Amino acid sequence: MTVESKYLVYDERKCELGEGALWHPELNCLFWFDILSKTLNTNIDGEAKQWNFAECVSAAAWIDKNSLLISCETGLCEFSISTGDIVPIIQIEAENSITRSNDGRADRQHGFWVSTMGKNAENEAGAIYRFCRGEVRKLHDNVTIPNSICFSPNGEYAYFTDTPTKKIMRQALDQATGWPISDPDVYLDFTNQNGGPDGAVTDKNGNIWVAFWGRGCVEGFDPSGNSVGRLNFPATQTTCPAFGGQDFKTLFVTSAMEGLSEEHRDASSPQGKTFYRSIDFRGLPEPNVVLK
Repeated sequence: MTVESKYLVYDERKCELGEGALWHPELNCLFWFDILSKTLNTNIDGEAKQWNFAECVSAAAWIDKNSLLISCETGLCEFSISTGDIVPIIQIEAENSITRSNDGRADRQHGFWVSTMGKNAENEAGAIYRFCRGEVRKLHDNVTIPNSICFSPNGEYAYFTDTPTKKIMRQALDQATGWPISDPDVYLDFTNQNGGPDGAVTDKNGNIWVAFWGRGCVEGFDPSGNSVGRLNFPATQTTCPAFGGQDFKTLFVTSAMEGLSEEHRDASSPQGKTFYRSIDFRGLPEPNVVLK
């Protein structure tokens, strides 16, 4: 079924590769990245803000009211929202000039999963890591385009995909520590469908909402894998959803212009913009990351 709710443009700025949508529950605003333009964006009280970085930045979690944990080409850093200061935290593939960071999200145990991929989507050049209280471990390697990182509300499962496989995996976690306790298995298989799974987020009922690159939609699936609704958007390359708003019943989604024809770069084109819709499902505040 399709969830009937009119989309609205949240922000008119067009991203080459919009990603990493994050609602900050204490500032009550959305942050998102344009990976290829090396920028972080937000809109606080109607004021658009943007920060430029020296390297690609792609995903974030909140640490406290003034600080974000940000994944970049060379690792993780702490970013001050008020001053723009950047403090390196830990290196990840810093010596590998082929890769950059991609998808990432905080888990329920206050750790942070972060992924890498080839800058030109080189086959199996990437990996998925978990950072927790100063320690980083590689969880999965030989990944081409890692995406859909998110977690069940009780912290029992992690979800992720390698987009070209069109399969979202589910992996059991230790609910106390957040570290994996089993091998992943296939949770959702889109092999015979158009488009590929990109970013994803879960709601309070354990449904997973997946943005599809090439299909212009975000679709929700219950814990058994059944569709609970689809949200259509005017941008073909929808990339990363996030729940937010005061009641967490607003779904935001970023999009991308990458690879599209020149006509899509016109200001009137919806491609690359950031959208939102009110829906009859409630999300959860993203947990903060504990650094030590």
